[in-house]
Amino acid sequence: QINLPVIHQYVDYLVNKQNVKNVFVNGTTGEGLSLSVQERKQLAEEWICQGKDKLDHVIIHVGALNLPECQELARHAAAIGAGGIAVIAPFFFKPTNKGELVAFLQKVASEAPEVPFYYYHIPPLTGVKIRVEELLDGIKAQIPTFQGVKFSDTDLLDLAQCINKNKTGEFEFLYGVDEQLLGALAVGANGAVGSTYNYLGRQTNLMLQAFAKTDLALAQKYQFLTGEFLNFVIKLGFGVAQTKAVMTFVSGIPMGPPRLPLVDASSEFIAKAKAKLDSIVWPDGD
Repeated sequence: QINLPVIHQYVDYLVNKQNVKNVFVNGTTGEGLSLSVQERKQLAEEWICQGKDKLDHVIIHVGALNLPECQELARHAAAIGAGGIAVIAPFFFKPTNKGELVAFLQKVASEAPEVPFYYYHIPPLTGVKIRVEELLDGIKAQIPTFQGVKFSDTDLLDLAQCINKNKTGEFEFLYGVDEQLLGALAVGANGAVGSTYNYLGRQTNLMLQAFAKTDLALAQKYQFLTGEFLNFVIKLGFGVAQTKAVMTFVSGIPMGPPRLPLVDASSEFIAKAKAKLDSIVWPDGD
């Protein structure tokens, strides 16, 4: 079941402990696609309510496998004051070309005509591999609210070509593969959305600051240490359930179990992941 009362504590933790001021709600780590429409609405409302005057941006993911649910969620997000909405490509009956994908996205975006719209590109989970570079051509004419892309793929060539086309800077590219964020920043990504920022947000912000100051050696240290932890846990089996477990032991906030078909992280995983994270010495001495 969803646990609404914990969100107040969660917001305060992100802001005060991790220096994270923006959230992406009902996405992959939030198990948005495993929740009912009503549950997704409740979560969106609670995040916006608890984030008022604390968070800068609350982006609500409204993607679903069918168009009417996407549209209903988009209308709801607009009504409650979301700072943006995002949509994945449907992944059972998939769009097979740019035209089909844009037609679907346009039908969702038009239900929230005042709300910035993001395409959530995550081909490892959707199987939709239409290149974002191709998608961007003429997108504003069809989706006037198009704001950018949550780019959760390892194809930095595609990302770089998108950024090269974005010479006026009208679009935002929020990178979603945490262990490769520094590479994405180097080719021009201007933000990040990822699960590790729940518990490594402070260190990632320090990496961003180092990169902005062109201290590449320091930025690399942060990226390499994040990668060292992720490389370790990926070998143990690292998914949404394990992410919840890590966030629980780091923050002290109970993130709860995942919803079936996912199953809870093992006690062995938790012990090993905690020991590994505790062993890492960050450049700021933490």
